[in-house]
Amino acid sequence: MTIVVALLASPEGEAAFAEAVRVGAVENVPVTVVPLDESAAARAQELVGALAPDAATPSVDEPLRGTDLVEAFLERAEQLSASLIVIGLRKRSTVGKLILGSNAQRILLDAPVPVLTVKPADDRR
Repeated sequence: MTIVVALLASPEGEAAFAEAVRVGAVENVPVTVVPLDESAAARAQELVGALAPDAATPSVDEPLRGTDLVEAFLERAEQLSASLIVIGLRKRSTVGKLILGSNAQRILLDAPVPVLTVKPADDRR
């Protein structure tokens, strides 16, 4: 069992990272960071390096590649035996919700395990 966090180099991704690390520490479950692109891989290393010395260190997986990131992410989560997936969300307008497809929504609907969604601190209203 492991917590798998989808990481983008964004406030939403960083909020998901922080919450995954917090939940992992509370539940005593390992955390694996799955960067969704190359910039997220570099940011993952920075975030892990900034953790307190006594904190459990999440492992950082290889960045995803391919045309369908959601499918690739869910396959990776299954390979890692995820017991929980953590993703960041951003606020979208009503029109944006109707017109644009949502990767987060696809993960929520297609994930075979529970999904914890997190907003960045400045987006929590």
